[in-house]
Amino acid sequence: MSEVIQPRNAAELTDTIAWAVEHDQALRIDAGCSKAEFGHAVANARPLDLKAMRGVILYEPEELVLSAAPATPLSEIEAVLAQRNQMLAFEPPDFTALLGKSGATIGGLVACNLSGPRRLSAGALRDHLLGFQATSGRGERFKSGGRVMKNVTGYDLSKLMAGSFGTLAVLDEITIKVLPAPEKTRTVLAFALDDAAGVALLCRAMGEPVEVSGAAHLPASVAARSAVDYVRNARASVTALRLEGPGPSVEARCQHLRATIGTAVATEELHSVNAVALWRELRDVTLLAEPRDRIVWRLSLPPSEAARVVAAIRANNPNAEVFYDWSGGLVWLSLPASAAMGNDASEMLVRGAVNNHGHATLIRAPSDMRARVRVFQPLAPALAALTARVKDAFDPKNILNPGRMG
Repeated sequence: MSEVIQPRNAAELTDTIAWAVEHDQALRIDAGCSKAEFGHAVANARPLDLKAMRGVILYEPEELVLSAAPATPLSEIEAVLAQRNQMLAFEPPDFTALLGKSGATIGGLVACNLSGPRRLSAGALRDHLLGFQATSGRGERFKSGGRVMKNVTGYDLSKLMAGSFGTLAVLDEITIKVLPAPEKTRTVLAFALDDAAGVALLCRAMGEPVEVSGAAHLPASVAARSAVDYVRNARASVTALRLEGPGPSVEARCQHLRATIGTAVATEELHSVNAVALWRELRDVTLLAEPRDRIVWRLSLPPSEAARVVAAIRANNPNAEVFYDWSGGLVWLSLPASAAMGNDASEMLVRGAVNNHGHATLIRAPSDMRARVRVFQPLAPALAALTARVKDAFDPKNILNPGRMG
Protein backbone atom coordinates (compact mmCIF):
# COMPACT_ATOMS: atom_id res chain seq x y z
CA MET A 1 0.00 0.00 0.00
CA SER A 2 1.27 3.48 -0.86
CA GLU A 3 2.32 5.69 2.01
CA VAL A 4 -0.47 7.94 3.23
CA ILE A 5 -0.01 11.69 2.81
CA GLN A 6 -1.50 13.76 5.66
CA PRO A 7 -1.43 17.53 5.11
CA ARG A 8 -1.96 19.57 8.26
CA ASN A 9 -3.21 22.80 6.68
CA ALA A 10 -4.18 24.42 3.39
CA ALA A 11 -0.59 25.32 2.45
CA GLU A 12 0.58 21.73 2.84
CA LEU A 13 -2.45 20.51 0.91
CA THR A 14 -1.63 22.78 -2.03
CA ASP A 15 2.03 21.76 -1.95
CA THR A 16 1.00 18.08 -1.96
CA ILE A 17 -1.28 18.43 -4.96
CA ALA A 18 1.32 20.51 -6.83
CA TRP A 19 3.85 17.72 -6.18
CA ALA A 20 1.35 15.13 -7.42
CA VAL A 21 0.78 17.11 -10.62
CA GLU A 22 4.51 17.37 -11.25
CA HIS A 23 5.03 13.64 -10.74
CA ASP A 24 1.78 12.41 -12.36
CA GLN A 25 0.78 10.84 -9.04
CA ALA A 26 -2.92 10.03 -8.68
CA LEU A 27 -4.47 10.77 -5.27
CA ARG A 28 -7.37 9.15 -3.42
CA ILE A 29 -9.04 11.79 -1.24
CA ASP A 30 -10.14 10.67 2.23
CA ALA A 31 -11.72 12.70 5.04
CA GLY A 32 -13.64 10.33 7.30
CA CYS A 33 -13.72 7.35 4.88
CA SER A 34 -17.41 6.80 5.77
CA LYS A 35 -18.39 6.84 2.07
CA ALA A 36 -15.44 4.95 0.61
CA GLU A 37 -17.92 2.37 -0.71
CA PHE A 38 -20.05 5.02 -2.46
CA GLY A 39 -19.10 5.25 -6.12
CA HIS A 40 -16.39 3.34 -7.95
CA ALA A 41 -13.20 2.37 -6.15
CA VAL A 42 -10.16 4.59 -6.76
CA ALA A 43 -7.34 2.27 -7.81
CA ASN A 44 -3.60 2.84 -8.16
CA ALA A 45 -3.70 6.10 -6.25
CA ARG A 46 -1.83 7.37 -3.21
CA PRO A 47 -4.08 8.09 -0.19
CA LEU A 48 -4.43 11.77 0.66
CA ASP A 49 -5.82 11.75 4.21
CA LEU A 50 -7.37 15.02 5.39
CA LYS A 51 -8.15 13.94 8.95
CA ALA A 52 -5.74 16.51 10.45
CA MET A 53 -7.73 19.29 8.76
CA ARG A 54 -10.72 19.43 11.05
CA GLY A 55 -12.56 21.82 13.36
CA VAL A 56 -15.02 24.69 13.20
CA ILE A 57 -13.20 27.72 11.85
CA LEU A 58 -15.94 30.32 12.23
CA TYR A 59 -19.44 30.30 13.68
CA GLU A 60 -21.60 33.41 13.72
CA PRO A 61 -25.05 32.32 14.92
CA GLU A 62 -26.48 35.82 14.48
CA GLU A 63 -25.45 35.74 10.81
CA LEU A 64 -26.55 32.10 10.37
CA VAL A 65 -23.19 31.04 8.98
CA LEU A 66 -20.58 28.42 9.88
CA SER A 67 -17.19 27.59 8.34
CA ALA A 68 -15.35 24.34 8.97
CA ALA A 69 -12.38 22.33 7.74
CA PRO A 70 -13.23 19.33 5.52
CA ALA A 71 -12.59 16.51 8.01
CA THR A 72 -14.78 18.07 10.71
CA PRO A 73 -17.21 15.36 11.86
CA LEU A 74 -20.87 15.99 11.17
CA SER A 75 -21.61 15.15 14.81
CA GLU A 76 -19.26 17.91 15.98
CA ILE A 77 -20.93 20.51 13.79
CA GLU A 78 -24.41 19.46 14.87
CA ALA A 79 -23.37 19.64 18.54
CA VAL A 80 -22.06 23.19 18.08
CA LEU A 81 -25.27 24.26 16.34
CA ALA A 82 -27.50 22.60 18.95
CA GLN A 83 -26.03 24.84 21.65
CA ARG A 84 -27.60 27.81 19.85
CA ASN A 85 -30.75 25.92 18.79
CA GLN A 86 -29.70 25.95 15.13
CA MET A 87 -29.36 23.23 12.48
CA LEU A 88 -28.23 22.26 9.01
CA ALA A 89 -31.60 22.65 7.33
CA PHE A 90 -30.87 20.22 4.50
CA GLU A 91 -30.86 17.44 7.12
CA PRO A 92 -27.64 15.62 6.16
CA PRO A 93 -27.83 11.83 6.41
CA ASP A 94 -25.51 9.55 8.34
CA PHE A 95 -25.05 6.32 6.36
CA THR A 96 -23.23 4.42 9.12
CA ALA A 97 -25.90 1.71 9.25
CA LEU A 98 -26.32 1.57 5.48
CA LEU A 99 -22.67 1.51 4.41
CA GLY A 100 -21.17 0.05 7.57
CA LYS A 101 -18.64 2.82 8.21
CA SER A 102 -18.91 5.69 10.68
CA GLY A 103 -17.20 9.07 10.55
CA ALA A 104 -19.39 11.31 8.36
CA THR A 105 -17.63 14.64 7.73
CA ILE A 106 -18.71 17.95 6.28
CA GLY A 107 -16.26 17.48 3.39
CA GLY A 108 -17.73 14.10 2.50
CA LEU A 109 -21.25 15.46 2.62
CA VAL A 110 -20.35 18.29 0.25
CA ALA A 111 -18.46 15.95 -2.07
CA CYS A 112 -21.51 13.70 -2.37
CA ASN A 113 -24.14 16.47 -2.10
CA LEU A 114 -26.16 14.44 0.40
CA SER A 115 -29.44 15.78 1.76
CA GLY A 116 -32.20 14.28 3.91
CA PRO A 117 -36.02 14.41 3.99
CA ARG A 118 -36.21 18.20 4.41
CA ARG A 119 -34.68 18.68 0.97
CA LEU A 120 -38.12 18.99 -0.61
CA SER A 121 -38.83 22.14 1.43
CA ALA A 122 -35.40 23.54 2.37
CA GLY A 123 -33.40 22.62 -0.73
CA ALA A 124 -30.36 20.43 -1.23
CA LEU A 125 -26.96 20.79 0.41
CA ARG A 126 -25.66 22.68 -2.62
CA ASP A 127 -28.29 25.37 -1.97
CA HIS A 128 -26.83 25.97 1.51
CA LEU A 129 -23.16 26.03 0.49
CA LEU A 130 -22.17 29.69 0.61
CA GLY A 131 -18.52 29.33 -0.32
CA PHE A 132 -15.32 27.34 -0.06
CA GLN A 133 -11.57 27.41 -0.41
CA ALA A 134 -9.85 24.62 -2.31
CA THR A 135 -6.92 23.43 -4.40
CA SER A 136 -7.64 22.26 -7.93
CA GLY A 137 -6.12 19.30 -9.74
CA ARG A 138 -3.72 21.81 -11.27
CA GLY A 139 -2.19 22.44 -7.87
CA GLU A 140 -3.69 25.94 -7.73
CA ARG A 141 -5.50 27.25 -4.66
CA PHE A 142 -8.71 29.21 -5.25
CA LYS A 143 -11.89 30.24 -3.50
CA SER A 144 -15.48 30.89 -4.43
CA GLY A 145 -18.49 32.50 -2.78
CA GLY A 146 -18.47 34.24 0.56
CA ARG A 147 -19.72 34.11 4.13
CA VAL A 148 -23.06 35.79 3.46
CA MET A 149 -25.35 35.30 0.49
CA LYS A 150 -25.14 38.92 -0.66
CA ASN A 151 -21.36 38.61 -1.07
CA VAL A 152 -21.58 35.60 -3.39
CA THR A 153 -20.55 36.95 -6.81
CA GLY A 154 -19.11 35.55 -10.02
CA TYR A 155 -19.43 31.92 -11.11
CA ASP A 156 -21.34 29.78 -8.64
CA LEU A 157 -18.66 27.13 -8.25
CA SER A 158 -20.20 25.92 -5.00
CA LYS A 159 -22.93 24.10 -6.89
CA LEU A 160 -20.29 22.60 -9.16
CA MET A 161 -18.21 21.26 -6.27
CA ALA A 162 -21.21 19.79 -4.44
CA GLY A 163 -21.61 16.30 -5.82
CA SER A 164 -18.27 16.20 -7.67
CA PHE A 165 -16.95 13.42 -5.39
CA GLY A 166 -13.57 15.08 -5.01
CA THR A 167 -12.75 14.80 -8.70
CA LEU A 168 -12.35 18.54 -9.39
CA ALA A 169 -10.66 20.01 -6.31
CA VAL A 170 -9.88 19.29 -2.68
CA LEU A 171 -11.72 21.59 -0.25
CA ASP A 172 -9.87 22.96 2.77
CA GLU A 173 -12.56 25.32 4.10
CA ILE A 174 -16.33 25.05 3.72
CA THR A 175 -18.79 27.81 4.55
CA ILE A 176 -22.40 26.84 4.97
CA LYS A 177 -25.70 28.50 5.83
CA VAL A 178 -27.43 27.38 9.02
CA LEU A 179 -30.98 28.02 10.21
CA PRO A 180 -32.92 28.05 13.51
CA ALA A 181 -34.16 24.64 14.61
CA PRO A 182 -37.96 24.28 14.73
CA GLU A 183 -39.69 24.81 18.07
CA LYS A 184 -42.04 21.85 17.58
CA THR A 185 -42.19 18.85 15.27
CA ARG A 186 -45.27 16.73 14.60
CA THR A 187 -45.96 14.09 12.00
CA VAL A 188 -49.39 13.12 10.67
CA LEU A 189 -49.59 9.42 9.79
CA ALA A 190 -52.10 7.93 7.36
CA PHE A 191 -52.50 4.17 7.24
CA ALA A 192 -53.19 1.36 4.77
CA LEU A 193 -52.75 3.21 1.47
CA ASP A 194 -51.15 1.41 -1.46
CA ASP A 195 -48.06 2.95 -3.05
CA ALA A 196 -49.90 4.95 -5.69
CA ALA A 197 -52.48 6.29 -3.22
CA GLY A 198 -49.78 7.05 -0.65
CA VAL A 199 -47.71 9.07 -3.09
CA ALA A 200 -50.87 10.84 -4.33
CA LEU A 201 -51.63 11.88 -0.74
CA LEU A 202 -48.08 13.19 -0.30
CA CYS A 203 -48.39 15.29 -3.44
CA ARG A 204 -51.83 16.57 -2.43
CA ALA A 205 -50.57 17.54 1.01
CA MET A 206 -47.66 19.45 -0.52
CA GLY A 207 -50.23 21.64 -2.25
CA GLU A 208 -52.04 22.49 1.01
CA PRO A 209 -51.17 25.69 2.97
CA VAL A 210 -49.57 23.72 5.80
CA GLU A 211 -45.84 23.91 4.93
CA VAL A 212 -45.00 20.21 4.91
CA SER A 213 -41.27 19.69 5.64
CA GLY A 214 -41.15 15.94 5.16
CA ALA A 215 -43.29 13.60 3.05
CA ALA A 216 -42.66 9.84 2.93
CA HIS A 217 -44.53 6.62 2.24
CA LEU A 218 -43.53 3.29 3.81
CA PRO A 219 -45.03 0.02 2.54
CA ALA A 220 -46.11 -2.31 5.35
CA SER A 221 -43.02 -4.56 5.24
CA VAL A 222 -40.71 -1.58 5.69
CA ALA A 223 -42.87 0.20 8.26
CA ALA A 224 -42.72 -2.96 10.40
CA ARG A 225 -38.97 -2.39 10.92
CA SER A 226 -39.36 1.03 12.51
CA ALA A 227 -38.41 1.55 16.15
CA VAL A 228 -41.40 3.90 16.50
CA ASP A 229 -44.35 1.96 17.99
CA TYR A 230 -47.13 3.68 16.04
CA VAL A 231 -45.31 2.86 12.79
CA ARG A 232 -44.05 -0.63 13.62
CA ASN A 233 -47.36 -1.83 15.05
CA ALA A 234 -49.54 -0.41 12.29
CA ARG A 235 -49.47 -3.73 10.39
CA ALA A 236 -50.12 -1.67 7.28
CA SER A 237 -48.43 0.89 5.10
CA VAL A 238 -47.67 4.27 6.69
CA THR A 239 -47.77 7.61 4.88
CA ALA A 240 -45.98 10.31 6.91
CA LEU A 241 -46.25 14.09 6.66
CA ARG A 242 -44.06 16.27 8.89
CA LEU A 243 -44.96 19.75 10.10
CA GLU A 244 -42.51 22.02 11.96
CA GLY A 245 -42.53 25.46 13.55
CA PRO A 246 -44.06 27.29 16.55
CA GLY A 247 -46.27 25.07 18.71
CA PRO A 248 -49.71 26.70 18.07
CA SER A 249 -49.01 26.91 14.34
CA VAL A 250 -47.99 23.26 14.10
CA GLU A 251 -51.11 22.16 16.01
CA ALA A 252 -53.41 24.17 13.76
CA ARG A 253 -51.74 22.89 10.60
CA CYS A 254 -51.98 19.29 11.83
CA GLN A 255 -55.71 19.72 12.33
CA HIS A 256 -56.08 21.20 8.85
CA LEU A 257 -54.08 18.37 7.31
CA ARG A 258 -56.06 15.63 9.06
CA ALA A 259 -59.30 17.30 7.98
CA THR A 260 -58.00 17.37 4.41
CA ILE A 261 -57.19 13.66 4.52
CA GLY A 262 -60.70 12.95 5.79
CA THR A 263 -62.20 10.20 7.91
CA ALA A 264 -62.11 7.51 5.23
CA VAL A 265 -58.39 7.00 6.01
CA ALA A 266 -57.19 6.21 9.53
CA THR A 267 -54.75 8.80 10.85
CA GLU A 268 -52.56 9.35 13.88
CA GLU A 269 -50.01 11.91 15.08
CA LEU A 270 -46.43 11.58 16.26
CA HIS A 271 -45.09 14.23 18.62
CA SER A 272 -41.56 15.31 19.54
CA VAL A 273 -39.32 12.30 20.26
CA ASN A 274 -41.24 9.81 18.13
CA ALA A 275 -41.50 12.24 15.22
CA VAL A 276 -37.77 12.97 15.34
CA ALA A 277 -36.96 9.25 15.56
CA LEU A 278 -39.02 8.36 12.48
CA TRP A 279 -37.44 11.01 10.28
CA ARG A 280 -33.97 10.02 11.47
CA GLU A 281 -34.72 6.47 10.28
CA LEU A 282 -35.78 7.81 6.91
CA ARG A 283 -32.85 10.24 6.70
CA ASP A 284 -30.26 7.54 7.42
CA VAL A 285 -32.05 4.76 5.46
CA THR A 286 -31.74 2.44 8.46
CA LEU A 287 -35.01 0.71 7.51
CA LEU A 288 -33.24 -0.86 4.50
CA ALA A 289 -29.82 -1.36 6.10
CA GLU A 290 -30.40 -5.04 6.89
CA PRO A 291 -29.71 -7.68 5.72
CA ARG A 292 -26.25 -6.39 4.93
CA ASP A 293 -25.90 -8.39 1.71
CA ARG A 294 -28.84 -6.77 -0.05
CA ILE A 295 -28.18 -4.38 -2.93
CA VAL A 296 -29.39 -0.78 -2.41
CA TRP A 297 -30.26 1.71 -5.16
CA ARG A 298 -31.40 5.33 -4.95
CA LEU A 299 -33.87 6.43 -7.64
CA SER A 300 -34.67 10.07 -8.43
CA LEU A 301 -38.00 10.31 -10.20
CA PRO A 302 -40.97 12.59 -10.80
CA PRO A 303 -43.43 11.69 -8.00
CA SER A 304 -46.06 10.92 -10.62
CA GLU A 305 -43.88 8.09 -11.97
CA ALA A 306 -42.55 6.66 -8.70
CA ALA A 307 -45.19 3.99 -7.98
CA ARG A 308 -45.26 2.89 -11.63
CA VAL A 309 -41.46 2.46 -11.74
CA VAL A 310 -41.49 0.46 -8.49
CA ALA A 311 -44.34 -1.75 -9.79
CA ALA A 312 -42.29 -2.51 -12.92
CA ILE A 313 -39.30 -3.53 -10.81
CA ARG A 314 -41.45 -5.67 -8.49
CA ALA A 315 -43.03 -7.42 -11.46
CA ASN A 316 -39.59 -8.89 -12.21
CA ASN A 317 -38.35 -9.09 -8.63
CA PRO A 318 -41.18 -9.48 -6.11
CA ASN A 319 -38.72 -9.44 -3.20
CA ALA A 320 -37.78 -5.82 -3.88
CA GLU A 321 -38.38 -3.50 -0.91
CA VAL A 322 -38.74 0.27 -1.08
CA PHE A 323 -39.76 3.41 0.69
CA TYR A 324 -40.59 6.76 -0.87
CA ASP A 325 -39.20 10.11 0.32
CA TRP A 326 -39.39 13.68 -1.02
CA SER A 327 -43.11 13.24 -1.78
CA GLY A 328 -42.24 10.29 -4.02
CA GLY A 329 -39.36 12.01 -5.81
CA LEU A 330 -36.77 9.85 -4.05
CA VAL A 331 -37.17 6.07 -3.95
CA TRP A 332 -34.87 3.90 -1.85
CA LEU A 333 -34.79 0.40 -3.34
CA SER A 334 -33.39 -2.77 -1.77
CA LEU A 335 -32.93 -5.96 -3.81
CA PRO A 336 -32.01 -9.41 -2.53
CA ALA A 337 -28.42 -10.47 -3.10
CA SER A 338 -29.50 -13.78 -4.61
CA ALA A 339 -31.01 -11.93 -7.55
CA ALA A 340 -28.11 -9.54 -8.03
CA MET A 341 -24.93 -11.30 -6.85
CA GLY A 342 -22.70 -12.43 -9.66
CA ASN A 343 -24.34 -10.32 -12.36
CA ASP A 344 -25.06 -6.63 -12.74
CA ALA A 345 -26.70 -5.70 -9.39
CA SER A 346 -29.97 -5.80 -11.39
CA GLU A 347 -28.79 -2.70 -13.25
CA MET A 348 -30.64 -3.56 -16.44
CA LEU A 349 -33.85 -4.13 -14.50
CA VAL A 350 -33.55 -0.90 -12.51
CA ARG A 351 -32.42 1.36 -15.34
CA GLY A 352 -34.95 -0.21 -17.69
CA ALA A 353 -37.78 0.63 -15.29
CA VAL A 354 -36.48 4.16 -14.68
CA ASN A 355 -35.94 4.62 -18.44
CA ASN A 356 -36.16 8.33 -19.33
CA HIS A 357 -38.09 9.37 -16.23
CA GLY A 358 -35.14 10.03 -13.91
CA HIS A 359 -31.90 8.49 -12.80
CA ALA A 360 -30.64 5.64 -10.62
CA THR A 361 -27.53 5.45 -8.44
CA LEU A 362 -26.12 2.25 -6.97
CA ILE A 363 -25.46 3.04 -3.31
CA ARG A 364 -24.47 -0.31 -1.83
CA ALA A 365 -23.04 -3.42 -3.46
CA PRO A 366 -19.87 -5.53 -3.15
CA SER A 367 -16.76 -3.85 -4.58
CA ASP A 368 -16.34 -6.39 -7.39
CA MET A 369 -19.91 -5.76 -8.49
CA ARG A 370 -19.47 -1.97 -8.36
CA ALA A 371 -16.44 -2.39 -10.60
CA ARG A 372 -18.57 -4.07 -13.27
CA VAL A 373 -21.62 -1.81 -13.38
CA ARG A 374 -22.34 1.85 -13.96
CA VAL A 375 -22.79 3.14 -10.42
CA PHE A 376 -24.03 6.53 -11.58
CA GLN A 377 -26.65 7.23 -14.21
CA PRO A 378 -25.02 7.32 -17.67
CA LEU A 379 -24.94 10.84 -19.07
CA ALA A 380 -26.35 11.89 -22.41
CA PRO A 381 -23.54 12.43 -24.97
CA ALA A 382 -23.70 16.24 -24.90
CA LEU A 383 -23.72 16.35 -21.09
CA ALA A 384 -20.90 13.79 -20.92
CA ALA A 385 -18.80 15.94 -23.24
CA LEU A 386 -19.46 19.03 -21.12
CA THR A 387 -18.58 17.14 -17.95
CA ALA A 388 -15.31 16.01 -19.52
CA ARG A 389 -14.41 19.60 -20.40
CA VAL A 390 -15.12 20.76 -16.85
CA LYS A 391 -12.98 17.93 -15.46
CA ASP A 392 -10.16 18.85 -17.84
CA ALA A 393 -10.33 22.50 -16.76
CA PHE A 394 -9.94 21.68 -13.08
CA ASP A 395 -7.83 18.50 -13.23
CA PRO A 396 -6.24 18.01 -16.67
CA LYS A 397 -3.95 15.16 -15.53
CA ASN A 398 -6.82 13.32 -13.79
CA ILE A 399 -4.98 12.98 -10.48
CA LEU A 400 -7.92 13.60 -8.11
CA ASN A 401 -9.99 10.49 -7.33
CA PRO A 402 -9.50 9.03 -10.83
CA GLY A 403 -12.32 6.69 -11.79
CA ARG A 404 -14.47 7.51 -8.75
CA MET A 405 -17.39 8.56 -10.92
CA GLY A 406 -16.71 6.03 -13.65
